[in-house]
Amino acid sequence: MFYWALASIVFARVVFSLYKYYSSPLRDIPGPLLARITSFWYFFKVYRGCFEKENIELHRKYGKIVRIAPNEFSIDDPDAVKIIYGRSTEFPKADWYYGWTNPMQKNELLFTTQSISYHTAQRRKYAASYSMSTLMGYEGFVDECGRILSQRFEELSGSNLVINLGEWMLYYALDVIGAITFSKRFGFLNAGEDMGGLIEANENRRMYATLAGIYPSLHPLLFRIVSYLPSSGAASLQYLFKFANERIRERKVRLGTEADDGPMDQVGRFLTAHNERPDYFTAQDVLMGSLANILAGSDTIAISLSAILHYLCTHLEKMQKLRDEIDGMAKRGQVSDPVTLKETQAMPYLQAVIKESLRLHPATGLILARKVPKGGATISGEFFPEGATVGINTWVAHYNRDIFGPDARFFRPERWIESDEKTLSVMEQYNFPFGLGSRGCMGKNISLLEIGKVIPQLVCRFDFELEEPQKELHCLNYWFVKQTDLRCRLSIRR
Repeated sequence: MFYWALASIVFARVVFSLYKYYSSPLRDIPGPLLARITSFWYFFKVYRGCFEKENIELHRKYGKIVRIAPNEFSIDDPDAVKIIYGRSTEFPKADWYYGWTNPMQKNELLFTTQSISYHTAQRRKYAASYSMSTLMGYEGFVDECGRILSQRFEELSGSNLVINLGEWMLYYALDVIGAITFSKRFGFLNAGEDMGGLIEANENRRMYATLAGIYPSLHPLLFRIVSYLPSSGAASLQYLFKFANERIRERKVRLGTEADDGPMDQVGRFLTAHNERPDYFTAQDVLMGSLANILAGSDTIAISLSAILHYLCTHLEKMQKLRDEIDGMAKRGQVSDPVTLKETQAMPYLQAVIKESLRLHPATGLILARKVPKGGATISGEFFPEGATVGINTWVAHYNRDIFGPDARFFRPERWIESDEKTLSVMEQYNFPFGLGSRGCMGKNISLLEIGKVIPQLVCRFDFELEEPQKELHCLNYWFVKQTDLRCRLSIRR
């Protein structure tokens, strides 16, 4: 009897899905057959962990608009950017972002909220703390972490050990975020390992949220069930909240004391704002701002640093060209030790290397999903009714041959230097490793500060020999496309 009931439910669901598909005004949009009637096709492809590559191939096969789920569509069209992500747009974030929240509590990060008005109000609270003028005061924090990273690399260079360079970039990024956020490094560089399971917790949480977001209606039930499992995404999120709260309590003790001497870190700014106007900048705002830095401010930077070093290690002529630029400036007395952010901004080839690496390997690897607002919208010649989910995958945009040329999949920093003004403008508009519009990454300036300062330091002091230089780098895409096996040996450059 049970099996008959189950079969009837499945049959009814299939019939209903077919009815919705054939009655939909969007039924002619191409895509995989299963994606027309079920989200499971998309779930399975994302679960495999390489959807950024799948997404690129889908567009090469089907064109500008591709169906990836019954009511979800991937777009590859520069003209769609302003429509979907423009600052005056009314496209809210899609339901997928609900999977990143704790449904048992009323708390939202800037990243997760679907409310445009709430996001605008919250972003205004944090804006000054992420401005470039504020972050310039944090160079000392970055310099300290860069010094410790170099010291650890010098120790490792004498051992002939093969290291996972991506892991060390994450240790560096976490320590910098700890220093910038709390005026206190977390200590990952000293330990050389995942301290307290923080990295594992963040990865578990990211994998759960990425997949749960595909079925947002099931998220509250799933979250409650898996919260009892110690290594689940739900339990990991609770651990991360606890970790952030503990760091905030430690920071409160030092606030306004002699130990608080030096540049005001971000939580110091948050706490000061809270003490001055607790009804406006609430204790919850302090927590969510701190947590956002820990969750997003480390992985994205580590992925970007790993991408830059990987491309330089697999294109040694580009590595040498970069070293020649830095060495030449050093001989002319135009480079300090450690190098300043202002000095790195005067290095055109360095900036081109950074931009090209982040084009070929942006941190996010799924569509930046938005929900079509009331009244519907015409995108790429197709009318999408209210409620449809649409978005552009950064990887799809950055590999567009019409924009970046027939060599779009190749690492060529020179494209950002040699292109004419018109071509450069077109590329700039479709190159968005830090997101788009008002929902773009607030931590962009932190990323550029860290990347700009540490890359010259590393390439000038060390040689990197990949263990398997011909092997394709393996990555796992659970929202962030994270490198897993960037293995190499280090030696001190002579």
